Formats: sequence, C-alpha cells, structure tokens
Amino acid sequence: MKVLSKILTISTAFLMLGTGDLLAQCAMCRATVENNLSNGDIGIGAGLNFGILYLFVMPYLAIGVVGFLWYRKSKLQAKHEQSRRNYQW
Repeated sequence: MKVLSKILTISTAFLMLGTGDLLAQCAMCRATVENNLSNGDIGIGAGLNFGILYLFVMPYLAIGVVGFLWYRKSKLQAKHEQSRRNYQW
C-alpha cells in the first residue's frame, strides 16, 4: 500500500508540474473573451478563467476532504482499539 501511495504521489506531482498555461475555455467562451479583449475589456476574461478553474478544482477538493476525514476516523478508531487492548484484564 505504501508503494502504491508513493507511485501515485510522484505521478500526480509530475502531472501537475508538467502543465503550463492552459486555455480552459470552450470555443464560444473564447470567442466572447477575445472580442471583449479587442474592445479593451480585460476583466471578463480574467473572471471567466478564474470561474472555470474554480469549478475544475471543486470535485478534487471534495474528494480530498472526504479522504482526510476517512483517514482521521480510521486513525482515531485504531487508537481507540489499541487503548482498549491495553486496558483489558
């Protein structure tokens, strides 16, 4: 299990480091932003990119929170069982 965890962590790190600037927009959104940029309005493009990245991160954040809570519960349960074994007559 530890080997799998290390491999997963290293491969995730390589994937995260390998990404450069990404254009996280659909074709219609990109056309609208380019039109607004040509008219001198910069705020819409930055806001749109931030919104898309925000929506992209939320599922991973939710999975991370659930994983952390699961890990914490299993650690507390193991600690509780260990203390029960120590106090048995």
